[in-house]
Amino acid sequence: MKLDQLQHLVVIVEQGSLRGAARRLDMPQPALTRSVRALERELGCALFVREASGMVLTPAGSRFHVHASAIVNEARRAVDAISQDTGEDEGTVSIALSIMPHVMMLPYALPVFQRRYPKVRLNIVEGLFPDVERELREGGLDFYIGAQPRIAPAAGLAVQHLLDNTRSLVVRKGHPLVEAKRLKDLASAHWATTGVDYNADDDIARLFEAHKLPPPIVMLRARSAVSMMVALANSDLIAMLPAQWEVFPFVRNTLRVIKVKEILPAPSVVLIRRPDLPLTPAAEFLCDVMMRSAQTT
Repeated sequence: MKLDQLQHLVVIVEQGSLRGAARRLDMPQPALTRSVRALERELGCALFVREASGMVLTPAGSRFHVHASAIVNEARRAVDAISQDTGEDEGTVSIALSIMPHVMMLPYALPVFQRRYPKVRLNIVEGLFPDVERELREGGLDFYIGAQPRIAPAAGLAVQHLLDNTRSLVVRKGHPLVEAKRLKDLASAHWATTGVDYNADDDIARLFEAHKLPPPIVMLRARSAVSMMVALANSDLIAMLPAQWEVFPFVRNTLRVIKVKEILPAPSVVLIRRPDLPLTPAAEFLCDVMMRSAQTT
């Protein structure tokens, strides 16, 4: 079994087809087919089945893919670590951030990181922990910083608390309810949510229930900061977002905060990573810079 065979399998899964994988790998499709067949002969089982939608993993293939991904990602990380240790300072760092770190931590950390590692490519995924857990486990992501998930991760991932947080009610400039003073004044409003996990509506409903109010009317669910900004700026929706949005330069001229008297709790901000996979020097540096920025937030 060779590393390039594992890389071929991982790319086929990413691309969903032999043709797409061959194009991505810049190799002839017949050669890629031979590589997969040789791997299947060595393992003694089929890894893929051909369907109309493309190449689909068999149950055995799915189990093997988890290990293959971890090996490929760790091999890449090992090469990057040697490059950075020897002064070449090349490679890739891949991270996942929820909305709050995007707004308040990344603007500080990014220029510091790029000055120190100008040749390292940074891949950033916007998402919440449930969206990125698999990639963290397989080693495709170096770490996640963001809202603490409601359900703690299973064994194999370490969670480090960075800071506690609160939320604010955000609306467009000129919103008819911008002067509201209490949650009850917003009972008839329409809301947009971005949740801690897949029960985003539950999250806001529990807050209203705690103040003896009926569940709010949720009209839109956004899983990215861009979607949320566009939705709020062009509607009368209200969203409960990390308090740091109030000072985010990109929205300062278009969005406003409704200053209600109630305290709006937010999930803590945490760092989640695989403790058994050492970070490359570049990833470690970025993680440290992000953590330092959290301490000054």
